[in-house]
Amino acid sequence: LQVTDEDHELLVNIVFVNYTVVTWGEVDHGGDCSSVADRLACGVSAITGSGGAFAALKDAGEVVTWGHADYGGVCSAVAARLATGISLLSGSGAAFAACKDAGEW
Repeated sequence: LQVTDEDHELLVNIVFVNYTVVTWGEVDHGGDCSSVADRLACGVSAITGSGGAFAALKDAGEVVTWGHADYGGVCSAVAARLATGISLLSGSGAAFAACKDAGEW
């Protein structure tokens, strides 16, 4: 997965290796996932990006985010709602949306 900025310049590449996320690139825009690396070590089933952050969906329905806070990289305000039951995840230019199993966006 490659993420570019508005000028189509490459910001970050992400590679899945046995459901583990490996990141590199612009540190402030998701290139460093060390703060959540333990949560990304296994069980990642999908990933999406915004203009400066990433969100990973785990097999158990948990969402893990990292990157620039202004682009959705910090989800502490809704972390409890993203802990379980997420079935769909989508990113935009500066935000993310998650669909819970109950159909709640």
